[in-house]
Amino acid sequence: MYPPPRSTRRGLAGRCRAAAVRLLALAVTAAAALLFAAPGPAQAATTRQIAVPTAPMGWASWNSFAAKIDYNVVKQQVDAFVAAGLPAAGYKYINIDEGWWQGTRDSAGNITVDTSEWPGGMSAIADYIHSKGLKAGIYTDAGKNGCGYYYPTGRPAAPNTGSEGHYDQDMLQFSKWGFDFVKVDWCGGDVEGLDAATAYQSISDAVAKATATTGRPLTLSICNWGKQNPWNWAPGQAPMWRTSTDIIYYGNSPSMTNLLSNFDQTLHPTAQHTGYYNDPDMLMVGMDGFTAAQNRTHMNLWAISGAPLLAGNNLATMTSETAGILKNPEVIGVDQDPRGLQGVKVAEDTTGLQVYGKVLAGTGNRAVVLLNRTSSAQNITVRWSDLGLTNASATVRDLWARANVGSYGTSYTTSVPAGGSVMLSVTGGTEAAGSTYTGTAGFSGVVAGNTGIKVVDVSYTNNTSSARTGTLKVNGQGATTVSFPPTGSSPGTISVQVGLSKGSANSLTFSGAPALDSITVRPLPGAGGSQVVGKQSGRCLDIYNNTITNGTQAELWDCNGGQNQAWTYTSRKELVVYGNKCLDAYNQGTTNGTKVVIWDCNGQNNQKWNVNSDGTITNVNAGLCLDAYNNGTANGASTVLWSCGTGDNQKWTLS
Repeated sequence: MYPPPRSTRRGLAGRCRAAAVRLLALAVTAAAALLFAAPGPAQAATTRQIAVPTAPMGWASWNSFAAKIDYNVVKQQVDAFVAAGLPAAGYKYINIDEGWWQGTRDSAGNITVDTSEWPGGMSAIADYIHSKGLKAGIYTDAGKNGCGYYYPTGRPAAPNTGSEGHYDQDMLQFSKWGFDFVKVDWCGGDVEGLDAATAYQSISDAVAKATATTGRPLTLSICNWGKQNPWNWAPGQAPMWRTSTDIIYYGNSPSMTNLLSNFDQTLHPTAQHTGYYNDPDMLMVGMDGFTAAQNRTHMNLWAISGAPLLAGNNLATMTSETAGILKNPEVIGVDQDPRGLQGVKVAEDTTGLQVYGKVLAGTGNRAVVLLNRTSSAQNITVRWSDLGLTNASATVRDLWARANVGSYGTSYTTSVPAGGSVMLSVTGGTEAAGSTYTGTAGFSGVVAGNTGIKVVDVSYTNNTSSARTGTLKVNGQGATTVSFPPTGSSPGTISVQVGLSKGSANSLTFSGAPALDSITVRPLPGAGGSQVVGKQSGRCLDIYNNTITNGTQAELWDCNGGQNQAWTYTSRKELVVYGNKCLDAYNQGTTNGTKVVIWDCNGQNNQKWNVNSDGTITNVNAGLCLDAYNNGTANGASTVLWSCGTGDNQKWTLS
């Protein structure tokens, strides 16, 4: 919605425009008494999985129309949306983005609009959308001024187009107009330096008040572009939050570079669960400049990550080929899987040849994307063991051919086009052995075979008529809000993905949750890694606050098994965190004191490390050692390169 960011050393870094946020108004219950768990047989108390709310699907006006929208533009898109059969495929929201409002209010502070552009006001277009059996979405900003003021896109700069100071009033007005979805952008909030977690909590509270007043639920979409790490605090505030910059900037054409970047930035699997979703931005499927193969890859990556599916193409000019891609029921089924988990990278045997796996509802079921980021066709193999399955026979299906490929015992290999992808399901497999722990709130002594992401099924009973929320804290990591939908009188399970440390010192503690019966922890070996533990400090190599920004300096922190402490040492001598960020000697530095940071993996020697038998880790490019600076041992002590010596601040163990 505004100009592209300035380029940095190795890529684009910048701001994105806004995407939206939905709210689930869920009651929090009093904390249950803490009882610690005892290991039990590897069989959950119940296997009745409870479906969680799925990621929103629909269409949004921004990518094709920017701020140049009015009643007639939206009506035309609604009619085309229905004619194309998108509602039957699961798409239901029609979201009006920036440009509908020019910042005017009446004497009471209520939003007013130009009725020559919106005859009958905004309630009239909401009524029209509802008349087609659809849901209506609208847009505002968390600050005093919205994106249209700072970055005009087809209209003159309009001041006062944000909701700051009017959160309660605006959310109630949107609900009274008949809107079901509100996207809250961050242009004003960013310029003003607002604290995002605080601002969006106030907006979330305003949405809950509006819903209680009108009885019309508002889906809140938080759109602060991944700034201030929303995956740490947004679950529970809203069902979706943006994780990256805009996927397309006003006046630009669709780009695979932007698509892949947004996908990489949205992979925060421990935040996505029980109806809360990372949002990599709207779809570019069907926009000028993308081939059918690129459109399919776009759908594959959004589906494997379980992202909201908000089409952004001009529906009035959509081809039947594009409609078919958007409506593929098997790909949509992966995205909308009722277990609600995010896919993760489980293998990259060769640079650029990547395997992503998603745990699906049921037993022994996975979705898989084979992604070829190289410039030539390549064979890529998915191994059952990486997906958390045994080497028993499983059925492989091609989701675009919509045909079974066959049954395979340990793995499946196929050719993937240059820059393209293949999407598969692997079904009927046998789950790898897990462990069950009984308890009502706290589970200690939880065992993990290696550091990394695990799948945890939580057996509970919620015999009320609405979802309840509680918080989950794993080891010393930050807490996350978990939703527990109704189960009736008998137990059911919901699933989360958590980061655990290798060994038996892990603990999972729930507070405010309904009555729990047990948890069952299952491995996801391909998402495993190692903690890099300093000998002198006893602390782990850590990226502060789960930050993914290039140039973030690595530091020491208490070991907790979080995603920001799980490092994969590859055959290419990389130390990879988050699946796509490499430990990096900043700016290819070769002198003492060079900062050790994370950066997008690029194969350069300043991202290669020798793990030596004496406990040192040396940078291939610099020949210097990974060093806890100034013999630091406290939380937050920084890491640098330094001439190799015998000090314990340069000795590390991968565990």
